[in-house]
Amino acid sequence: MTPAAQTRQDLDHVGRIRQQWAEQRPELDTTPMGIIGRVHRLGEHLNGELRPVFAAAGLSDGEFDVLASLRRVGEPYELTPGGLMATTMVTSGAVTKRVDRLATAGLVERAVCPDDARSRRIRLTAAGLALVDELVEKHLVNEERLLGGLDAAERAQLEALLEKWSRALDQ
Repeated sequence: MTPAAQTRQDLDHVGRIRQQWAEQRPELDTTPMGIIGRVHRLGEHLNGELRPVFAAAGLSDGEFDVLASLRRVGEPYELTPGGLMATTMVTSGAVTKRVDRLATAGLVERAVCPDDARSRRIRLTAAGLALVDELVEKHLVNEERLLGGLDAAERAQLEALLEKWSRALDQ
């Protein structure tokens, strides 16, 4: 059903915006707005719902990302700053700030690379490992809650579509 065919109260925020455009500029195809607008709004909503899990542990979502990146690579749970930059997709300055805060909290440590004394590796401490293992479980429970309105088939379809779209944008 097109936005013009629905009453305003039946529409979500993006649907109401599309309906307004349809009334004011009926020649415009606002179909992309229906997808992009909703994905954007969902992203903002999800960030607001995900961050409290990390904040309860005294972390930002970016700091959790660093801990999770180190945890996912397996023992000895360490990466170079460049490796962290690649897995977290942030600048080297952002990685440095996050690592500094995590090191101050005793969750990571910097170690000299055995094959290059000028280079450092960032490694999870025992406390960092315990915290990330605890938080990832809480994070997944929270994500499951957020996906509660979709059944298994809908989730699989949405995941496949988002992956396809992501690959197309990456090219």
